[in-house]
Amino acid sequence: MIRSLIVIVIAIMAWGGQCAAFEHPWSGKRVAFLGDSITDPGVLKEDTHYWGFLQEWLDITPLVYGISGHQWSNIPGQTERLQKEHGDDFDAIMIFIGTNDFNAGIPIGEWFTEEKAVVNADGVMVKRTRRVTSFDPATYRGRINIALDGLKKKYPTKQIVLLTPIHRGPASFGDDNVQPTEDFQNACGEYLDVYIESIKEASSIWSVPVIDTYSLSGIFPMHKEQEIYVPGGTDWLHPNEKGHHRLASCLYWQLLTLPCTF
Repeated sequence: MIRSLIVIVIAIMAWGGQCAAFEHPWSGKRVAFLGDSITDPGVLKEDTHYWGFLQEWLDITPLVYGISGHQWSNIPGQTERLQKEHGDDFDAIMIFIGTNDFNAGIPIGEWFTEEKAVVNADGVMVKRTRRVTSFDPATYRGRINIALDGLKKKYPTKQIVLLTPIHRGPASFGDDNVQPTEDFQNACGEYLDVYIESIKEASSIWSVPVIDTYSLSGIFPMHKEQEIYVPGGTDWLHPNEKGHHRLASCLYWQLLTLPCTF
């Protein structure tokens, strides 16, 4: 079993077979978790959420702000709560959100618009086309830009890690809340993978690492055999305790490759 206070032993052959021991970079750190129902502490017992497992395995202190139903447009509000309650007293932020934007049919939008502007190029003032970041709150990419622009300005030295949503099976939470499987387009005619790819693109645009849980977690509730990882019945959307355990296992190994503080 993976335990907290883990020491990574790296054997460097150039040292004549000697080993150097390094404590992993997340040990003892305070990590804020922003997101939706998969992060919401009210959905499962605390120690059975993915961040509860990471608390044990990585010896971190989780500061959890995920709220069921939230979308990228809610990340600035979650950030404000984090700042109000903890100021600058934390080390990293993980953002696990986007599946509700897809379900709500939020248009993808654009990362940038373009405009003509005058610029000094080699001592000569010339007119050129430049791109301008889109902050359109009605679009998915605009919402991501708003959230990450705010975080980059408010916390310029903090590690920020993006997580892509996991695959979506069917779910029914009442007559007015029935969510189809991901093989159906949403109301604006997009498939889930377009929303996933946008988060990967945001990683490059804003220079923040991304952990692709959509690809790497192994959770695929489109198949009935995957019921081991979800509640089943009317909910093939949210991970159960075993699903969170698998998700946390994926995140654990990915996080060991990333610095927590700078």
